[in-house]
Amino acid sequence: MDHSSRALSAAGALFLDQAGRVLLVEPTYRPQWEIPGGAVERGETPGEACRREVEEELGLVITPGRLLVVDWAPRDGEDRVLFVFDGGTLTEHDHLRLPADELRSYEFVPPEEAARRLVPRLARRVAQALAALASGETRYLEHGRSPQR
Repeated sequence: MDHSSRALSAAGALFLDQAGRVLLVEPTYRPQWEIPGGAVERGETPGEACRREVEEELGLVITPGRLLVVDWAPRDGEDRVLFVFDGGTLTEHDHLRLPADELRSYEFVPPEEAARRLVPRLARRVAQALAALASGETRYLEHGRSPQR
């Protein structure tokens, strides 16, 4: 019996504006809002994937900051390991360019509004990432929650 894990990995960035609102993007291919990010490709580190996805989705060239959250969250019969990095603070001088075929729009929203717009598992992950950003720690999660130890 093969017990090897073939986890799908993805990496995203938590961006805030100067008012502490969270950047969400609206995909063209699904009804729910998300944070910028996407799948880690073969041979790519999560940090490299985050950088590439942010450039592809927002037109911004960044060096991802500190790892805020790593979340084990299986879905659709697949193991998933999801990384959220600190994207930093964006200002009105940062001009975002969205790929029209992939993203319909973006918006900076207060954390409580982000929680309403995101699917529950991502809402939990973003809330944990905001808490990790504030506390200076990195959080390990399972299904978006700190495991009971």
